[in-house]
Amino acid sequence: MQETFCRKDWMSILAKSRSESVLAACQDVSLPSDAVDLRPAEIGGVMVRGRMGATGDAFNLGEMTVTRAAVRLSCGTIGYGYVQGRSADHARTAAIIDALMQTERADEMVRAVLAPLQSLISRRDADVRAKAGSTKVDFFTMVRAE
Repeated sequence: MQETFCRKDWMSILAKSRSESVLAACQDVSLPSDAVDLRPAEIGGVMVRGRMGATGDAFNLGEMTVTRAAVRLSCGTIGYGYVQGRSADHARTAAIIDALMQTERADEMVRAVLAPLQSLISRRDADVRAKAGSTKVDFFTMVRAE
């Protein structure tokens, strides 16, 4: 069961995962210790845009805190990490995994890190859908007999 991920997919998984989940998934993987920070993890904010019904005019929904990092591996591969929140470790680890996914270690990263994280995200999303579904109310109208 080998899953394939394009860069958009693995960046999304790393960004959507909780910091502690990413760091725990990397416990059994040897991440390179010689990664050079091109951009040390830095915290900033971005404006989140929204759109009513996916067809209305875009509007500013609010601000969100993000942390970003960029690293270069000894082989020259560059990786980037952008994550929600203020975790410098999460952003740097995401950048290292991004770089490793562009090397011959991609299969190992998918098997050991990305596939388990994707499963956690899927379970978390299913729990949210179930909780929201349990609050659903069906309205009906009665037809008046005349």
